[in-house]
Amino acid sequence: MNHVYRTLEEQGIAASLIRDLQEFHRKYSIPENQEVRDRIMAPTIQYFGKDILEMAMAAILQGENLLLSGSKATGKNVLAENLAWIFQRPLYSISFHVNTDSSSLIGTDTFRNQEVQFRQGPICQCAEYGGFGVLDEINMAKNDAVSVLHATLDYRRIIDIPGYHRIHLHDAARFIGTMNYGYAGTRELNEALVSRFLVIDMPDMADDTLDHLIREMFPAVRKEAKNALIGLFMDLQLKAKNGEISTKPLDLRGFLASIRLMKAGVSPYQALRMGLVNKSFDLFEKEIVEDIVAVRISEDWDSNYIFPI
Repeated sequence: MNHVYRTLEEQGIAASLIRDLQEFHRKYSIPENQEVRDRIMAPTIQYFGKDILEMAMAAILQGENLLLSGSKATGKNVLAENLAWIFQRPLYSISFHVNTDSSSLIGTDTFRNQEVQFRQGPICQCAEYGGFGVLDEINMAKNDAVSVLHATLDYRRIIDIPGYHRIHLHDAARFIGTMNYGYAGTRELNEALVSRFLVIDMPDMADDTLDHLIREMFPAVRKEAKNALIGLFMDLQLKAKNGEISTKPLDLRGFLASIRLMKAGVSPYQALRMGLVNKSFDLFEKEIVEDIVAVRISEDWDSNYIFPI
């Protein structure tokens, strides 16, 4: 656990929160089930942001569920994954879409060993083992799926399984919803569901946060190249915020994947085409994104410029 505490101390997280976290770890041991233990994984991307981390940790320590709202590339899923790791709880991710119904969440009957048995869904597993359930794109959930969440998320903390039994949520279980604005298929969350969360409005990616992230993930990157890459991402974010381009090319995962390609030897310009430019399928928008890239990144650069030998 020491590496978790050390990372939080480096970000300047309040000492009282770290002490409460240590008490949480002592109180809730890691499940013995190996399959469940395998769900406790270090995040591939570390979340940086003292204020947001402190708010999220305080809410979870007080037994609350979180709703992370905001535009694309603000680190909602990254924060959720980091929280599960910080609290050392198994992570269960549920992506909502038009076909997600109550059986997708709770589970369903299945035929096993010559008899009908109940196969637990991710919500039930999260409840039983004290996991952190990430409800991704929760504002795409249908009424059938939302109705399951009401009793699960409020003070009752129970799941009624018709024809079987009632599950009481493990004391360590928490749920973290994420939602983007304006995606196709999304809708307003009803008041009853929102009231079951504490809401954090995720801020846009800041240049100093991105700088910290790149330095942690790619310590060998050339300073001038790093500044150019950060400027590129900030330009895309501003264009998307002003409605000049869609959010498709504003892709943090694709941006970081492009830098990994550069490290592997792909030219910066081609790597960024794969990770960002080609995410736009509208030809006019693609040309705009290409121009934004060309302002910051020279076609003459090779991977050795980004990562000096």
